[in-house]
Amino acid sequence: MIFKRSSRPAGPRGRRAYAIGDIHGCLDLLDRLLEEIEAEIAERPKQKTGIVFLGDIIDRGPASAQVVERLRTYSPEGATAHFVMGNHEEVMLRVVGGETEMLPSWLRFGGAETLRSYGVEPRGLVTLPEEDILSRLRRAIPKEHVDFLQGFADSISFGRYLFVHAGIRPGVHLSEQSQSDLRWIRDPFLDDPRDHGFVVVHGHTITNTVDVAENRIGIDTGAFCTGRLTALGIEGSERWLIQAGNEGSERISLD
Repeated sequence: MIFKRSSRPAGPRGRRAYAIGDIHGCLDLLDRLLEEIEAEIAERPKQKTGIVFLGDIIDRGPASAQVVERLRTYSPEGATAHFVMGNHEEVMLRVVGGETEMLPSWLRFGGAETLRSYGVEPRGLVTLPEEDILSRLRRAIPKEHVDFLQGFADSISFGRYLFVHAGIRPGVHLSEQSQSDLRWIRDPFLDDPRDHGFVVVHGHTITNTVDVAENRIGIDTGAFCTGRLTALGIEGSERWLIQAGNEGSERISLD
């Protein structure tokens, strides 16, 4: 689907945003992508530029702890970093917060890799008493990391775009959206063609290529399994992709 430039949704005047899809503990790809974004910002500076991370920075990949520390201390020149809560951050925080009954499912969908990156061997962990589980987790995962993740937003608006992790519940006003839908929804959001009043830029659902529809853009290209991490750039009515992969990086226009 192709927008005419005059009718295409736009970001706020004089501002630029980069939205980065699900990183899932892939520090090498993150470093490559940020290098490309920072080089573009240096070459084409804008008065106000934001870099928005769409959640799921942890789990599945080999370096979640290192990704969290990289982003916790990230202060790019010429831009401001913003973070959206994903379902994987939610589960990790709930487990560390005391909901140890969620530990087995977290380990199955990526938490095991995260714990190893923090120096915790997950094998046999679920058989321990609850107080021992929590003690091990809280000793290994720095409080600074927990505080950082707890500060993530549910959504971020940018002109006629909305940045969110998973999507929205169609037909429900943004102010009434549930955290669960913003972090977990797939159907009925993905197949709903209606105009939401803004274009939803999201991750959460892996696609081989960036999924561009009239009312949403999905940019989770499965970094941990495809070796390809994607960012969407928006400035005015212009949109473009920057992708970092094992074979190098490239910039792709969406015009």
